[in-house]
Amino acid sequence: MPNKLQGKVVSDKMNKTVVVEVERVKEHPRFKKRYKVHKKYKAHDEKEDYKIGDEVLIEETRPISKDKNWRVIGKVKG
Repeated sequence: MPNKLQGKVVSDKMNKTVVVEVERVKEHPRFKKRYKVHKKYKAHDEKEDYKIGDEVLIEETRPISKDKNWRVIGKVKG
């Protein structure tokens, strides 16, 4: 079963590619304080449907290019 992540589109300037920023909450091992961590993923968007600010769901797939191992499944309702 492929990994799925939810994030926000932060760039749609490339052809058939969007950059999705995923935010996670981590806990410090010693001090137990929780903090946010961000990571950006390049995801394949064949029809170029998604724009900056959209909440999307992405899933891991075979390598599409040097940096792209993810594809957009759809928008998150909300």
